[in-house]
Amino acid sequence: MTEPTVLLVFIAALITAIATGFGALPLLWARAVEGRWLALGNAVAAGLMLAACYSLIVEGFAFDAPRTLAGLVLGVVLIVVASRYLHAHDGMTIAQVQGADAKKILLIVGIMTAHSAAEGVGVGVAYGGGRELGDFITIAIALHNVPEGLAIALIMVPRGASVLAAAGWSVFSSLPQPLLAVPAFLFVLAFEPWLPVGLGLAAGAMLWMVFSELLPEASEAVKSETVGVVVTLAFTAMLAVTLLLH
Repeated sequence: MTEPTVLLVFIAALITAIATGFGALPLLWARAVEGRWLALGNAVAAGLMLAACYSLIVEGFAFDAPRTLAGLVLGVVLIVVASRYLHAHDGMTIAQVQGADAKKILLIVGIMTAHSAAEGVGVGVAYGGGRELGDFITIAIALHNVPEGLAIALIMVPRGASVLAAAGWSVFSSLPQPLLAVPAFLFVLAFEPWLPVGLGLAAGAMLWMVFSELLPEASEAVKSETVGVVVTLAFTAMLAVTLLLH
């Protein structure tokens, strides 16, 4: 097998970014925006994000547990600051959605972008260890990105965004992957120590989003027992995908 090149690393990471957009496709056949469906969408997104958090933390601990924990705290601090800033600027619009719903969309896109930055570094570092490892990690992340794109779409589409817009923003949130994979590949030793911090940061921000925004809103329109079942099933499904990829 040939040695990885900069072009190969960039194309591989770009493929992982594009794969995120496919997560929005199921919503082409499920466009209902009633309160119950919005709540269930929040619950599914929460389960997917909790599973992603678990995977991020486990991966971070494999590199450096203290740095991962520091990243967790930093992630919570940054997302709280971002939330307060967005709350103070209510006139924002994204994908033709305004107000509080636009705030939630911006938060989820921002969180997933931070998550993608860590994954981009992971792709680059993996290719630094050889072509075979890099190809495996690329395939795993690409498949893993599809349900993450679904999580973004489940927040956006029920709030009035089009499926195409949700797919576009999903891909946008993953653009840090090709942008950071190449420098991480070229400078593995410089990037690797910061990977667990990035993983922890993304996990901390996601955990805040789940418990502060998604679950409370889901419980307003659907019984908490139903929310619990949906979150658990989504969490289990996402972990099953992760298990199959490893």
